[in-house]
Amino acid sequence: MTSSELWTRATADRYDAEETEMSSAAVLGPTLDFLAELAGDGRALEFAIGTGRVGVPLRERGVPVVGIELSEDMAAVLRRKIDEDTLPVAFGDMATTVVDGEFALVYLVYNTISNLLTQDEQVECFRNAARHLAPGGRFVVELNVPPLRFLPPGQVAVPFDVCERHLGFDTFDLVEQVLVSHHLTLDGDDGRYRRDASRHRYAWPAELDLMARIAGLERERRVADWDGSPFTQDSAKHVSVWRKPA
Repeated sequence: MTSSELWTRATADRYDAEETEMSSAAVLGPTLDFLAELAGDGRALEFAIGTGRVGVPLRERGVPVVGIELSEDMAAVLRRKIDEDTLPVAFGDMATTVVDGEFALVYLVYNTISNLLTQDEQVECFRNAARHLAPGGRFVVELNVPPLRFLPPGQVAVPFDVCERHLGFDTFDLVEQVLVSHHLTLDGDDGRYRRDASRHRYAWPAELDLMARIAGLERERRVADWDGSPFTQDSAKHVSVWRKPA
């Protein structure tokens, strides 16, 4: 078992409702186009498939998808959308869980690799991806660039969302390379806020490239978003593709 925090039933039940923007056509359309092109006629494996935000519509596009998921509560929400025969899911962590067969594509979206809280576990995640890839297959990771440029000396917190219904900010442990995302969310109509927090290990793009090399993968492409826009020093996130040599 890895150090990933387990998502609870309460979190799973409200996840889709709180992530409507990430499930919109504007976000999912380019994501699915990108992944479907890489998968081609082959199978795809999603690490930490969650409630199936990406995996279910990718399967509906005709790409055979298999998932790995640590939280049975998150997978239970996915099961309300699609059956096991159509989209199989193996329970376990994304660094060590193995499923049968080879895949043209293994992918990790929406910062999920940061749920692994140590560098060793993140390296094992790359190795696990390589283990499942057919020769010539690709591993794709979507991950934010650590926003440390927003940290003046002595400051440890960076806000990332300030609106009427939600306040979000990250606090950083620069020694351990861990951030904690704090959320204050308006819960209902009585004016009360719900507080949540989750831990993540942030990693730089160059660090991920080294993890890929350790796993025997070669970087093929890095862009700023699923639409293929160029990655620059000002990009807030990246979508990176590594290839298993043929």
